[in-house]
Amino acid sequence: MRRYFVGGNWKCNNTLAQTQNLINQVINKLVFDTTKIEVAVAPIFLHLPWVQANIQKNVQLAIQNSSLTKMGAYTGEISVEQVKDFGIPWVILGHSERRQYYGETNEIVGKKTRLALDQQLSVMACVGEKLADRESGQTTNVIQAQLAAIKKELTIEQWSKVVVAYEPVWAIGTGKTASPEQAQEVHAFIRGWLKSQIGTQAEQATRIIYGGSVTEKNAADLIKQPDLDGFLVGGAALKPAFADIVAAANNGR
Repeated sequence: MRRYFVGGNWKCNNTLAQTQNLINQVINKLVFDTTKIEVAVAPIFLHLPWVQANIQKNVQLAIQNSSLTKMGAYTGEISVEQVKDFGIPWVILGHSERRQYYGETNEIVGKKTRLALDQQLSVMACVGEKLADRESGQTTNVIQAQLAAIKKELTIEQWSKVVVAYEPVWAIGTGKTASPEQAQEVHAFIRGWLKSQIGTQAEQATRIIYGGSVTEKNAADLIKQPDLDGFLVGGAALKPAFADIVAAANNGR
């Protein structure tokens, strides 16, 4: 049985005081069964030292992005070696906002994923289609290309440290959510791809989580889908509703 996973992506939000309040009033009050579910949150880089020192032990930390380059003369970058040195276990890679606003291609995401895994970090690898892709029937082709670029860079063994996050771009921050049936259809496709391209072990063990306007109102219905193993939460991760989403996953199918 795959252990559920819930990630909170705080994006470029919060002053330090707001982050402190979120940790103290929401995150540190979360109660869940660690044998059934993993929870990780991703603050901005600047807040990580305070969060790391003050967060409850059952909630892990993630960074929202890492560099395509290693340590060196790369102004403004944060390398995976530095992330590992700081003791942060998770990194989010390939988020649609990185692809859309900062020009990250499938190939760049694949190379970043390999760099992170080579440092024994775990990766939330994001995939998902735009509205035009869905309306033109290209959803699976787009996702297959995104996954193939990651596969090109990894060994079979490295997939054990990857969580695939399906985030339809048309549902991120729009208030629109894929229906449970739409989400399950794509998650089943991804699981089938894992079986055919990586192997049965990856198919059975890899967690595939959903992101895209996940709220306390839809989480319980989404988590009932057989190939949906949790959530990557955006806006709701900044609110008390995050506790309800974690609870929905904790209660499971």
